[in-house]
Parts: sequence; structure tokens; C-alpha cells
Amino acid sequence: MPVATTPAALGYTYPPEWERHEATWIGWPHNRSDWPGKFAPIPWVYGEMARRITCGERLRVLVNSRRHQARAGRLLRRVGVALSRVEFFRFPTNRGWTRDFGPIFVRRHLPRPEAAVVRFRFNAWARYSDWQKDDRVAERAAAALGCPLLPAAVNGRLLVLEGGAIDVNGRGTLLTTEECLLDSKTQARNPGLGRREMEGALRACLGVTNVLWLGRGIAGDDTHGHVDEVCRFVGPRTVVLCRESNAHDQNYRPLEENRERLEGMRLEDGSRIEAVPLPMPAPLYFNGRRLPASYANFYIANAAVLVPTFNDPNDRLALATLADLFPDRPVVGIHAVDLAWGLGTLHCLTREQPAV
Repeated sequence: MPVATTPAALGYTYPPEWERHEATWIGWPHNRSDWPGKFAPIPWVYGEMARRITCGERLRVLVNSRRHQARAGRLLRRVGVALSRVEFFRFPTNRGWTRDFGPIFVRRHLPRPEAAVVRFRFNAWARYSDWQKDDRVAERAAAALGCPLLPAAVNGRLLVLEGGAIDVNGRGTLLTTEECLLDSKTQARNPGLGRREMEGALRACLGVTNVLWLGRGIAGDDTHGHVDEVCRFVGPRTVVLCRESNAHDQNYRPLEENRERLEGMRLEDGSRIEAVPLPMPAPLYFNGRRLPASYANFYIANAAVLVPTFNDPNDRLALATLADLFPDRPVVGIHAVDLAWGLGTLHCLTREQPAV
């Protein structure tokens, strides 16, 4: 992409999640292989999320067909969601992890306020073979909304990027992990792109100026290091950072290394980051597999902060910690033990569309 036509050059930036949304996008669940043997409760968890989200914004739901839409509509009515707050889009998907394949919106204020969709490529975390339907959702959403579609091109090819791999403070700083975006051997998204090239691409595509690199993600995460399971901005100068208290747990060392890195990092204006510790739940297993259970996978909606909970003693501490950091909206726990069997929870399922 010529420099003069990058999203950043055109004045677009990627807004933080806590700023006002026009809508939240979700993909209604249908792929039973994501929750093998445990699919039945999953739509009901979506229903509870939808009930909370529609209190403050529109809900835009991806469905595969008219029949799929009818099933979703019946469940949403049963849990008390006003369908006047819901819009359905018949865009076929492979899975429901809308954070990663859904439209990544950027916004600008001049010459007039408008949003656009940056067209990244999605390849199922460089892990699975069925991703072709998901990869088309961003361009279909842009066309349906009448938004500009801006290709995230690097050296003549689209950059592969999932929404869960990044987090921003809205002032120019972006957080990500080396494990996810720089590993050249395991789940390599963009072979041949090093740190310098990746930072340049993130600046050009998302309008950030300062890229901060943590090390690794948490155990059980099949995305290979998404930052939204580890560390999240909760304000322009503040992050919550997962911390494991058990020195024998396999998450202990990676999370301590991330904490040590953050202590030496600076924001876009040179100031230090305030890092608030967020506890980890006890290890969660199903069928002998460690699941990526993390309170950092919360979603900031207009009317509430939705936090995954795990029937764990630390649920209460995590909710209290986040309630102190979001005094402007209620912090609500959503039972996520069943969701976690799909190797993701609330943030992984949602994608915000900023208000213009």
C-alpha cells in the first residue's frame, strides 16, 4: 500500500474498547466441533451476553441462514432480549470467534466523522484449515454498512492479524506479544516479517505510534499468545496484568516475565504504565486438557463490563478489581466454564463497532 493511502495517513486510528460503541458484533454459535460434547449450554451463554449488551447498544449477529437466524431469535426472546435492538446479517462463518475474524474498525474525525474497516486476513490462527468463510466477514460487513474498506497490505500481501492479538489505549500505544506475532516456527501468521516490519505495519494500519511487546501468553491458549488473555488496557495509562500466585503453575514464570517487562516500558508520552494485578483462576481442565481460563478476557460494552467467571474463589477478587477500575458501568460476571472448552471466552466472541 502506498504510504499516502494507509489508514494512518488518511487520519484513521483504532479506538479503545471503553469508548462509546454504535454496536457489538457476535457470530451465533453453530460449529459443534468447537465445544465437542458440550455445545448445548453455549447458546444460552450467548443469550446472557446479548441481554447485557443490548441494554446499551445494538447487537449485530452473524448467522449462516434463515433457519439459523430463527433459532437465535427464539432464544434471544426467551431470555428477554428486545429484538428491536438486534440486527441479523446472513454471512456464513466457520466458527463464532468474532474478535479475531470480525471487522476491525478504525475511526477518524476529519474531514468528517466516519468509521472504516481495515481489511486484515484471517487464517484461523495459522492452525486450522477451515477459515475461508470467516476471512470474508470483514469485507462483507463493510459493504453492508457502507463503510470504506482499507486493505492492510504489506509488501503486496494482506497482513494476517486477529483482534485478540492486540490491545490499545487510544492515545497511540498498542500491546501485543512476541509469541503471537513474531514466532517464525509455531503458528507463524506472517512468515518473513520481523519486529521492525510488524511494528511499521501496525502503525500504518491502526494509527498507533508506540508498540509494546510482552513475551508469552497463558497455558492452554491455542492462539499461541493472544494478549487479551494476559494484559488489557483499562484506561489511557492503566493496564490489568494477569498474575499467578502459585510458583509451581506453568503460567507463573511467563506472567512474571511480562510483569518485569511492563515495569521497564513507557507509554507514547514517555510516562510509566500503571499495572494493576488481576488474579488467575485455579487451573481448569476438561477431558484432561488445560483450558485458557483468564479474567483478562472481559468485554467492555456500553452498559456493562462482562467478565468471565469460573466457579473459583478468585472470581470475587477479579470482579472487585475491575469494578474499581470501571466506576462508570456495572461489572457483571458471566459463567464461562463451558465457553472455555472452546478455548476462548467473552472477549474472543465479541467485536465492538465504535460510535461516530
